[in-house]
Amino acid sequence: MEPGAARPEAVTDKRTGGDDVAKVLAIANQKGGVGKTTTALTLGAAFSRLAMRVLVIDLDPHANASIHMAFFPEETPHTLYDLFAEPAHDPAIWDRIILRHEETGLHFVTGHIRLSELEVDTKDRPNKGLILRGALKDVQDRYDYILLDCPPHVGVLLVNALVACDLLIIPVQTDFLALHGLRLIFDTIRMINKVMPQPIVFKAMATMYDRRASACRRVLNLVRRKLRGNMFTTIINTDTKFREASALGKVIFDLDPHSRGAMEYTLLAKEIMQS
Repeated sequence: MEPGAARPEAVTDKRTGGDDVAKVLAIANQKGGVGKTTTALTLGAAFSRLAMRVLVIDLDPHANASIHMAFFPEETPHTLYDLFAEPAHDPAIWDRIILRHEETGLHFVTGHIRLSELEVDTKDRPNKGLILRGALKDVQDRYDYILLDCPPHVGVLLVNALVACDLLIIPVQTDFLALHGLRLIFDTIRMINKVMPQPIVFKAMATMYDRRASACRRVLNLVRRKLRGNMFTTIINTDTKFREASALGKVIFDLDPHSRGAMEYTLLAKEIMQS
């Protein structure tokens, strides 16, 4: 693990005064390449820059968010897999799996390829879709926001995230192929809503938007009409600095805090905070 990735000294500190608990945001879309991981990391960093206490959890077995932040699963002794693998939840697990990213100040739980084994490992486990929601109760008073970077496929991990979240954020790339992924995630939402006491609250957000391209404008208008009020006002435009930051293992704020992408994710964070 690189020097910039260290365990936090204050990770067990409790927020005091009142019943405030973190708002859990799941970032999911069943199509890859729509900016899901970029959104989880950049939005988390935007919250942190706005003096919010943030935990990012990587639920994807490919661990792209973890690797981006220089938390390499093979070098990390405890990962999210430990939480799901325990037959009975131990609240102390959080003190072992939460890391601190020095540059952004984010607290982070690393993904691992073994998360892909959970479909088999939890096959006969009762209430397997409630594991994460139950475990998050132990840390929700430590943070203002908990962000879940979800895998793209339907399975026990995505179900856990959708059941646990207060708000599902669906990044939608503004091209016609992205509409298929939107339909798939809505099918999953409908399936889960059948057994949920309350329906999943969701909002879509436009990503990789190019106002010069008529196809992008058409898709954005189409999604707005279909979703009506379930869409963020903030639009994330195409910005090459996202790619540059990723190549350096940074978020866009570390590269250029005044870039278009950085300012737009700050606007998104403020829009969520005001909702």
